Amino acid sequence: MALTGSGQVMTSILQTRAFGLIAAMTTVTIWAGFMLITRFAVQSDFTVEELLLLRLLPGAIVMMPWMWKLGVLPPQIAWPRAALLMFGASAVFPYVVSKGLAFAPASDGGALAPGMLPFWAALAAYAMAGEVPGPRRRFGLAMILLGALMVSLWPILKGGGDGAWRGHLMFLSGSGLWAIYSVVFRQSGLTPMHGLVIGLFWGTLTAVPVLVLSGNVSFAGVSWADLWIMLIIQSFIIGILAMVLFSYAVRLLGAAQSSAFGALTPLMALMGGVVFLGETVSALKIFGVILVAVGVFLASGILRKTGSRRA
Repeated sequence: MALTGSGQVMTSILQTRAFGLIAAMTTVTIWAGFMLITRFAVQSDFTVEELLLLRLLPGAIVMMPWMWKLGVLPPQIAWPRAALLMFGASAVFPYVVSKGLAFAPASDGGALAPGMLPFWAALAAYAMAGEVPGPRRRFGLAMILLGALMVSLWPILKGGGDGAWRGHLMFLSGSGLWAIYSVVFRQSGLTPMHGLVIGLFWGTLTAVPVLVLSGNVSFAGVSWADLWIMLIIQSFIIGILAMVLFSYAVRLLGAAQSSAFGALTPLMALMGGVVFLGETVSALKIFGVILVAVGVFLASGILRKTGSRRA
């Protein structure tokens, strides 16, 4: 009887871990897909403003019951931090990164946007909360920085004139702003779902009128089929599902293991850019992306020893 009970417990643990692994893997696949799909869209018939509108408005409509239940006012904190929670993750950061994809390949974006996030997050945590990463994490952060320099700085130094540097700056800016947001969000005590609905409400309320008035939202030349496909992908899959799945993975696997899966995003964006978008990558860029991926894995803290406070 005891053996049967132990077997059931073990099966339950394995199932829980399996669900967590599936959620984490699906999340990073969506993150990489965001880079590829957005790059493809802005090179075809969509504008960045149109993509952001499709990301915000349908999701806000669907999430109205949760907005009513959880509330849309941020906690009582200083207004710059409240503004980050209200507008940052929903409108500003996706716009900056998407705009970068209009200038630079998705293979670059994977390394410089989600790839650089642990580096910026460590700096933000140190500046805003006094957190100091341990030696192993510092080594991982150094690898991320070195890999990012190979992807972005080296082509500029050798005289590349294709204008991709503008996209690189936007990737780095968007990643840095998201890192600050992540520290503010963690300190706010909000749940992921509450943070999502606050951002969707205020981002939609303020950004949608600006997007419409910009003159860049007409969907001219876009078929109804493409419009509906992009709406589903941008709003429900990228905007909502990825957030829910990542929160689910963190709950089942823990923050370190879930974050370690982020190491796959630069690699998947690189391979997807080559296979699906026909992007050309140099050996140096491949090496730089690999460095970023390994650095993300080390910086996640997954190799932290049990009981160790710094790793």
